[in-house]
Amino acid sequence: MFPVRCLRARPRACWQRVLNGLNASPGPSVSRSVSTAHSSSPGGRPLRLAVIGSGPAGFYTAYRAMSKIQDVKVDMYEALPVPFGLVRFGVAPDHPEVKNCQEKFEEVASSPNFTFIGNVSIGTKSDHPDGATVPLASILRHYNAVVFSYGAAKDRHLGIPGESTLKGVYSAREFVGWYNGLPEHADLAPDLTQGDEAVIIGQGNVALDVARMLLEDVNVLRKSDIAEHAIETLSKSKVKRVHIVGRRGPMQAAFTIKEVRELMRLPSVAFHPIDTSLVPPDLKSLPRAPRRLMEILLQGSPTRPDDSPPPTKSWSLDFLLKPTQFLPSATSPTRLAATEFARTTLSSPFDPNAYALPSDSSTGDSSSSNTTVVLPAPLAFRSIGYRSEPLPEFAALGVPFDDRWGVISNDGRGGRVRHEERGADAAMRVGAFPGLYCAGWVKRGPTGVIASTMEDAFATADAIAEDWAGGAGHARFLNGGGAVAGWEGVRRESVGGGVDTARVVDWEGWRRIDAAERERGRAVGKEREKFTRTADMLAVLG
Repeated sequence: MFPVRCLRARPRACWQRVLNGLNASPGPSVSRSVSTAHSSSPGGRPLRLAVIGSGPAGFYTAYRAMSKIQDVKVDMYEALPVPFGLVRFGVAPDHPEVKNCQEKFEEVASSPNFTFIGNVSIGTKSDHPDGATVPLASILRHYNAVVFSYGAAKDRHLGIPGESTLKGVYSAREFVGWYNGLPEHADLAPDLTQGDEAVIIGQGNVALDVARMLLEDVNVLRKSDIAEHAIETLSKSKVKRVHIVGRRGPMQAAFTIKEVRELMRLPSVAFHPIDTSLVPPDLKSLPRAPRRLMEILLQGSPTRPDDSPPPTKSWSLDFLLKPTQFLPSATSPTRLAATEFARTTLSSPFDPNAYALPSDSSTGDSSSSNTTVVLPAPLAFRSIGYRSEPLPEFAALGVPFDDRWGVISNDGRGGRVRHEERGADAAMRVGAFPGLYCAGWVKRGPTGVIASTMEDAFATADAIAEDWAGGAGHARFLNGGGAVAGWEGVRRESVGGGVDTARVVDWEGWRRIDAAERERGRAVGKEREKFTRTADMLAVLG
């Protein structure tokens, strides 16, 4: 699992000052029970647990905690008025089966011990003007434990010329959010009409999702819950050829069998054959999963590039290429014309963990034109991974965040927030942060699928249950594990602090938004038509 990340030494005095002020939280706990709980609450007091983020990591942590800890009260905070995170805004619209986990999340939310607090961001300011913001310090004053499960909402960057200045260069994360109706990216307006080729940099599942959206028959997508503005734009797209480019080879690619098989099966879309020298000659020697993946790549698609008549659309996996710069158009200097790549080689071609090296590393010759490849295309997507960021108050409160890896520093499997620091005597000391936990991508980095996120969330919840069963009165929890008010305490404090909580959306509010979206969908022959503006979601509630 995810290892402890080392941070530079941080003084713990500021954190201790926060802890010293957490014992005066007024208000009784609500006494309700969860029939599936197994372990009793020490001292007869229910655990008050805040979960920040309503994606799979947050809901699976809540589910497991409610099954393990008797009478635990879970309050889930979400910056948007609607729940489910990447299940709603990240899963491809033509993959409805992946969203079946929402049924389990609905079960969790139906418990009287669960409270959904939507349209509320945590920090010093709101990213959306139609919502409320509450300080993290207030959360800490009114709970025994807090789980950070807010995912990874930012991009990793290439850091090459033209990336942030040329029109036609897009983030795959933003593109996915745009066609899935995420309010933050509703105005992305990608221009897909400038030419017939596109380049996607990165070879993970998100890259393949983007390629499929560009190549799929728009009439197929119309039946999904894709945003209508995306259908309108895709119906005008001129893209016919997609390059999915990676620094390494097929044995090191991050996409899964399911994703690549779907692309191979797109009707009337051809796959350009890969370089067979990059595939081990003896596939039988490989474990089952990589062997099956290589077989699919070698078999290719039913539609071939050289079919007669030639197919109208095609795609390729372009290996051993590292992007070096985005090149502007000669006639329109602010617009992308092509992407330049440097050729690479592999430290060990068939090793899944091989790393990329410059192709001229053995000769030291960087002048050869053979070391550079230019792919002309007026459209490019950066798809090299997501990244978590610290909440605004982390630095002030001393919550350790590892900027290098983009995660909250933690103990690994249990998700207990802590960091290592080396003292003046050179001894390594572990700094623990009582009552703070993390789950999902902000815990282990943006890797894996929903099933692995579930396992990770269960591990965090098990750690909370283990710590709680060990005794709530010791230093493992906020406020000494004593009685706290939870959301009611935060709400009272927020109103007193001038924060408008009138627009907070509860679970019933979400159900009304959900019903309105489904009604909108029926009107156009699909499951749902999402609201892409927070104000429109709130308008449903009056």
